[in-house]
Amino acid sequence: MGKKPGAIEVNCPYLKIAIIALAIIDLTGCATMPAHKFAEPASNWQTRTGQLMYRTPQTTLIGDVIVRYSKTSDFELTVSKGPGVTLLSLRQDATFAEVKGPFSRGGWSGGVEQAPQQLRGWLDLRDKLIHSQGRRMVRFVAGNETFLFRF
Repeated sequence: MGKKPGAIEVNCPYLKIAIIALAIIDLTGCATMPAHKFAEPASNWQTRTGQLMYRTPQTTLIGDVIVRYSKTSDFELTVSKGPGVTLLSLRQDATFAEVKGPFSRGGWSGGVEQAPQQLRGWLDLRDKLIHSQGRRMVRFVAGNETFLFRF
């Protein structure tokens, strides 16, 4: 068998073994690191719909909001601008959170205590909204961010 033009030939058996070992570690690492499993919304979850005005010194956003939460404090918040245009989607439980969408500045998921500073206000909404049952207006200030909900 002849060597193809431009092909690199590897004659070092240790290099081949190292590449195979790294591939196996990479594949098994993916298999042993399960993604966080959030509770799925059920019929006993509370659902509130309305509008959110979010304001910082540089930004003002007014959008539709859907808030869902369970008796065990599982939480979902979705901010959209019209049908089919989700700007931010947040799922959170007692220890873990996931934020997606163009307004989330690239998205993030991980332990709530390790959240980036720019998402801390959003993650603090969970407790504020769960404990505001029945209130038609909820205002929350976190640093230079103001969240005003109208349900």
